[in-house]
Amino acid sequence: MVEFLFRDGLLQGQGLRLRAACGRAGIAARKVEGDGKTPLAHLPLLRILYRADRITPPLCAVPIEPIAPQDGWCDAATDPAYNRPVRLPYPASHEELWRDDSLYDIIGVLGWNTSPIIPGLGSAIFLHIATPDYAPTAGCIALALPDLRACLAAGLTGILVQD
Repeated sequence: MVEFLFRDGLLQGQGLRLRAACGRAGIAARKVEGDGKTPLAHLPLLRILYRADRITPPLCAVPIEPIAPQDGWCDAATDPAYNRPVRLPYPASHEELWRDDSLYDIIGVLGWNTSPIIPGLGSAIFLHIATPDYAPTAGCIALALPDLRACLAAGLTGILVQD
């Protein structure tokens, strides 16, 4: 297992020290759906999703699969598919994974609220591409594309988020 540490706007591990963005409401031990917080937790990297029409698959130590225009992620706490991938169109609230911008060209699915899934505890905590100005996320961790590729190629299998 190759663990990286996220603290103070940096993701560090395997000799890398990379600027990263986190949730707009900061890091917190208590996370709820829609609060904009990045959970203070150990977040295993479960798998990588990517836009095969835009980029080559990144080298990584976890399973990898391409996404399609009908891929989404349910964020409706009362829906049976909460915090799980869904096929679009989907009737409940969800995120579209196939975006016009490049932020989800690579998506690392992080293991938050996955076993068991508890309604309202937060969904879709991803490792993804940052905006050019490293704007805060909705709770995810985001890196520049070259940095995201570098940490994946270094064997990243999990992130320890500390405050």
